[in-house]
Amino acid sequence: MNKRTPILNPLTLPNGAVLKNRLLMAPMTTCTGFYDGTVTSELVDYYRSRAGSIGTVIVECCFIDPKGPAFPGAIAIDSDNKISGLAKIASAIKSQGSKAILQIYHGGRMVEPELIGGRTPVAPSAIAAPRAGATTPQALTAEEVDVMITKFGDAVNRAIKAGFDGVEIHGANTYLIQQFYSPNSNQRDDKWGGSRDNRARFPLAVLEITHKMARRFADPTFIIGYRFSPEELEVPGIRFDDTLYLLEKLAEQGLDYVHFSVGSLLRPSIVDTQDPTPLIEKYRAQCSPLLGKIPVIGVGGVVNKQDAELALEKGYDLVAVGKACIAYPNWADRIIHNEQLELYIDSTQREALHIPEPLWRFSLVDAMIRDVSTSGRKYKAGVYQEKVEAEALKLKINVTLDTDRITDIQMVPDDTLDVDFTTTFTSLRNRMLVANSPHVDAITGATTQSEALKKAVSRAMSTSNKAWVIDEGGNPLAPQQFDVVVIGSGGAGLAAAIEAHDRGAHVVVIEKMPTIGGNTIKASVGMNAAETRFQQIKGIVDSKELFYEETLRGGKNKNNPELLHQFVERAPAAIDWLANHDIVLEDITITGGMSIDRTHRPADRSAVGGFLISGLVKNINQRDIEVLLETAVEEILLENGVVSGVRVVDEYNDTRILNAKSVIVATGGFSANREMVVKYCPQLDGFVTTNHKGATGSGIKMLEKIGAGTVDMGEIQIHPTVEQTTSYLISEAIRGGGAILVSQAGQRFYNEMETRDKVSAEIIALPEKSAWIVFDEQVRKNNKAADEYIAKGFVLSAPTPGELAVKLNMNPLALEATLNRYNSFVAQQEDADFGRKTALRHPLNQGPFFAIRIAPGVHHTMGGVTINTDTAVLDEHQQVIPGAWAAGEVVGGIHGANRIGGNAVADIIIFGLLAGENAAARAKQHV
Repeated sequence: MNKRTPILNPLTLPNGAVLKNRLLMAPMTTCTGFYDGTVTSELVDYYRSRAGSIGTVIVECCFIDPKGPAFPGAIAIDSDNKISGLAKIASAIKSQGSKAILQIYHGGRMVEPELIGGRTPVAPSAIAAPRAGATTPQALTAEEVDVMITKFGDAVNRAIKAGFDGVEIHGANTYLIQQFYSPNSNQRDDKWGGSRDNRARFPLAVLEITHKMARRFADPTFIIGYRFSPEELEVPGIRFDDTLYLLEKLAEQGLDYVHFSVGSLLRPSIVDTQDPTPLIEKYRAQCSPLLGKIPVIGVGGVVNKQDAELALEKGYDLVAVGKACIAYPNWADRIIHNEQLELYIDSTQREALHIPEPLWRFSLVDAMIRDVSTSGRKYKAGVYQEKVEAEALKLKINVTLDTDRITDIQMVPDDTLDVDFTTTFTSLRNRMLVANSPHVDAITGATTQSEALKKAVSRAMSTSNKAWVIDEGGNPLAPQQFDVVVIGSGGAGLAAAIEAHDRGAHVVVIEKMPTIGGNTIKASVGMNAAETRFQQIKGIVDSKELFYEETLRGGKNKNNPELLHQFVERAPAAIDWLANHDIVLEDITITGGMSIDRTHRPADRSAVGGFLISGLVKNINQRDIEVLLETAVEEILLENGVVSGVRVVDEYNDTRILNAKSVIVATGGFSANREMVVKYCPQLDGFVTTNHKGATGSGIKMLEKIGAGTVDMGEIQIHPTVEQTTSYLISEAIRGGGAILVSQAGQRFYNEMETRDKVSAEIIALPEKSAWIVFDEQVRKNNKAADEYIAKGFVLSAPTPGELAVKLNMNPLALEATLNRYNSFVAQQEDADFGRKTALRHPLNQGPFFAIRIAPGVHHTMGGVTINTDTAVLDEHQQVIPGAWAAGEVVGGIHGANRIGGNAVADIIIFGLLAGENAAARAKQHV
C-alpha cells in the first residue's frame, strides 16, 4: 500500500480506540432484512466482502423499537433474538480486519403505517412530516419518552453483546432523535420541548444511557459516535448554529466522533444559499476547543483517492464512502493502488459483487447499473449434443444455449443408466445452470463422472462459440486479442487471472488438462502466513521475522533472500485477499519446520486444495473469465525480444494465435516428469509422485526457449507421508494435529514435526523403508482429511492400540508402550526422545485408533525459472524478458533446498496475485 497518502494514517479516538486508517464504509440502507428485521445471510456476505482494507464499516441503521423501521427490509435490534444475526455481521466485518460500528435509530414520524402493521407511528408531537400523504403521528407521552430512551439503551447493550466495536447514534435524516431537537417537529410544552435546551434533552439522554451501557458492559475502547444533519429547510427548523450548540453539549458528555450527514463533502448551507462557504469550514471556524478535539467524519461524493485526500485537506478527520463501496467491494484496495474509478456497476455482476437483490433494485444502486456484458463470450443459440465418456459410463447430453448463457442440460434417454448417476447428473446440472459455466465443483464420490460431464458441456459451448463467430463473418481460428494470457489453471494461475481482470485486463486462462485445478487441487495442509488477523483473533503471537528465519533455515539457507522477503511480507495480505473473495482460511495449525501455528486452513479443517480451487473457480465464473481446457501452448511468441502472445493447439488439433501484452506462466513443477526428475536428481528414480500427471515442467521448457534462466533444478523434495499404492499424500496436518510415526517394530524413530527432507530420510533408513502414521479419534475429528483417507480404504482401525497392532502385524506391547511414552511427553509438553516441540496437542488415548502405511514420494520441485520480486521472468543474464511473468512451482529460488509444508499454497497466491497485478499494469501501459 502507498503509505504516503494521509488517508492510510491511523487515528486514535478520544476513548483510546485506534482506527487503522481514515476510511469508513458509510451506513447505507440495503432493504435486505427479513420481515421482522432479522439478518439474512446475503447481508452478512455483503458486509464481509466490503470489509478488510477499509478501516471501519458502519452498518446501516438498525431500528430499536417495533414501531421504528423507516423503510422496508430494515434490520432491527429491538429484541434479544436479533443479537445472533447481528453478531454474524459484526464477526464477518471484524474477521476481515475492519472495525464494526452499528448505527441505531428510530424513524419516528418518518415511518409509514404499512411498515408497522397499520399502526400509527410515534413522534415528539402529533405533527405530520412536511411531505405529501404523510401520516399524522401519535405524540409520545412523557412516560413513553422515558421508555424510548431505555430502548435505546437496550439496543446499545445488544450491540455490545453482538460483538460490535461501537455504535453510531443516528441523530440525522429527520428521524426521531432529530425530530426531538427540531422546533418544527417538536412542539411539546413539557420538559422535552419548547426551548432549545429542552429540545436537546432527548439526544443528550440517549447519549447518556449509551455511555452507561458502555461503561457497564463494554471495554473502554467501545466507540460512541453521533450522526447529525446540520440544517433543516423547514421554518421553524434547525439552523447551523443550533447544530453547533447541540454538538457542544454532546461533546461535554463525551463522543468519539461526529458524522456529517450531507450529500456532498463540501456542501454549503441549504438555508443561506448566498453563502458558498462549505459547512465543514464553518464548523472548524466556529467549534470550541473541546468540540474541535472530536474527530469529524465527512461523507458525500467520494469515489477516488483524490476525493478522500481532499476531504482531509478541507478539515475532516475521517472519510465515509457510500456508493463507491457498493460498486467496488474492494474499493479501498483499488484507490490505494491509484486506480481511477468510474461510479457504475456492471449489470451482470450482482452476485459477484455480493449485492443483495433488494439493494440491487433500490434507486441508489439502480442508477449506477450499466449493461457492459457485450464483451462476454457469445454463442449461437441452439441445442448441441455431446458424448460423455468416463470409465464404464457412456451417454449423450443435449446442451441448450442462448446467445450468452446455458439454458438447459438434458440427458438423452438411456435405459442402461443407473440411478446413482442420474442423481449425480441432476446435482451437477443444477450447479452448472446456476453458475452459467461448466467449471463447478464435482459431486463428491463421483469425481470422474462429474469431470466427464463438465467437459462435454464445455465442448458444446466451444462448438457453439465457433458457430457464432462464423455466423458473424469471422474466422474461429483467426488470432485473438487479449491483454493477459495466463498459462495454467492451478492456484497461481487462477489468482493471477482474477487479479488481472479486476485491474481492468481482458484475460484468458489456458489449461492443457481436461479439468481446472492443476496440482493445487491436491494440496492438503494449508497456507502459511505470519501476523495475520486470524492469528490475532486466536491470540497467536507471531512475527514475519520468525517466519522468514524458519523458512530460510528449512530451505538450508539457499532461498533467494529478496523473493523470500517478498513472500513473507505479502503473506497476510494474501490471506485477506482470499477472505475478501469468500475463500476464508480461519482455522490455524502447524507444519514441520515451523515453531508457531501459522498454517491457515478452512474452518472445517478440510484439505485446503479443493477448498481453494472451488473458491477461485467461483470467482472466475463470476467474472466470466474465459478458460480454454485441453488447450496446450506450443510456444510463447516474441517480437523484437518482447513477448507478444502464444500459439496454442486445442483438443481438435486446431492451432491459433492469442496475442497479448503479458503472458503469465503458472504451469507448476515437474514432479510428474520422471525423465526430468531423474535428469536432475538420479537417486529419485523409481519413487512415486504425489503430483497430478500434468506436472511435467512444460512451462519451464517454454520459458527456457525464450531465454529464461533457471535455478535450483536439482532441489527436489520428497514428502515423507505418501500412501504408496495410490500415490495419495497424507496431509502434514495429521501430524500437526498430534499424530505420530512408528516403525514396523512399533516404535517412534524421529521427530515427526521436523522438515520433510529429514523425516523422509529417516523413513528411508528404516529396514522396510516405510512407516505407519498412527492417530486416534481426537486427531480424526479435528482433521476432515482423515475421513477422506478412511473413505478411500487405506486406513486400518481398531478399538484399542493392541488390536490395531495385530492388524499392522506389529508387536502389541511395543505399540502400547510407544503410545504410553508419547502420551507422558504430551502431559509434560516435552519430548525427551526426539525433541518434538510442536503439535503435542493431546495424548493419543481415545479410540478408535487409526494407522496408514506411508513412505516418501516425489512431491515438490523447488527449482524453476528465475524471476525478480515483481514476478518478471529473467533471462540467463538476470535481465527482464519484457511481458513474461511467472508464479508458483514453475519458479525457482523461493524455497531453497527444501520447502516447508504450507509454503506452497502461500507461494501460489502471493506471487499469483503479484503477477496478475503487474501483468495487467503492463498491458495498460502498452495499449
